[in-house]
Amino acid sequence: MKVAVVGCGGMGQWHAQSYAKMPGVELVGVCDQVMEYAEDTAVKVGAPAFGAFEEMLAAVAFDVVSVAVPTFVHKEVVLQAARAGKHVICEKPVALHLEDAQEMISCCEENEVRLFIGHVVRFFPEYAQMKQQIDDGHIGKVGVANARRVGGHPGEARPWFMDADKSGGVIVDLMVHDIDFMRWTLGEVKSVYGMNKCEGSLDYALVTLVFEGGAVANLEAFWGYPGSFRYAAEFAGSEGLVRTDSMSAKSLQIRKTIPMESGGKVVEIPQSPNFYDPYYIELEHFLTCIREGSDPIVTVHDACKALEIAKAALESIRTGKVVLL
Repeated sequence: MKVAVVGCGGMGQWHAQSYAKMPGVELVGVCDQVMEYAEDTAVKVGAPAFGAFEEMLAAVAFDVVSVAVPTFVHKEVVLQAARAGKHVICEKPVALHLEDAQEMISCCEENEVRLFIGHVVRFFPEYAQMKQQIDDGHIGKVGVANARRVGGHPGEARPWFMDADKSGGVIVDLMVHDIDFMRWTLGEVKSVYGMNKCEGSLDYALVTLVFEGGAVANLEAFWGYPGSFRYAAEFAGSEGLVRTDSMSAKSLQIRKTIPMESGGKVVEIPQSPNFYDPYYIELEHFLTCIREGSDPIVTVHDACKALEIAKAALESIRTGKVVLL
């Protein structure tokens, strides 16, 4: 399968390097409007570099394209790829607005190509293990969940992150990971309440989700955290507790109530403490779905629901009121 990558920032480079070592896959081109980024990536993966997507489309043939451009141009590039007949793997969030996301979905459907959104947390082995423990009933009925995802402000490396109209801010860009995971694990969200402190290079948010099944989740996201990137999640159930913390020596911890990281500034990319690279697992899964015509672990509908909940949190912050879904 021939693939190409558009956008050669930190995430685009990660996609390109994953494809370059993936059996049965040929990386035929990498592209970025900043030619220096494209050329740097090209040297690392042994693929030709292009300064414009149109140029790459004209020069090389490929089946699938990874879209790792800034969020505010997701729609533009996805529509262009779909109209060219290319399957699309797009980084999260799907878009900045639900209307844009729907336009992307419709265009891909009209051109009979697949669209996948990279909500990679579902592919982190420790998160997948937590969900499996919960699904298997090992901690009983979940009552309360907490998640935390914090790190330096990516805007210090890529200024567009500082502009909420381009990045969506810490909720739409960062917390959306945990929003998606909580919905995947606990079901549909009934209500959303959010708080936010945004000042200079500090963007902090705390969001409470109440689920149809009765569970409550408190999500914390922080750009501008002075320490290294870290994440944690915990689920408390009627019969026990399951949790993970990237700063812990043990990536997955289960306790029963009854005994039984280049030169210069870069945007941080969280790594799983497990042996397997979740980004590689994710991309390989999406390519398998294209080959076999199968459904992905995370669907475009899931990505849209995560965006809808993130936007509800922003509305709650704006009004100071709970938003009902």
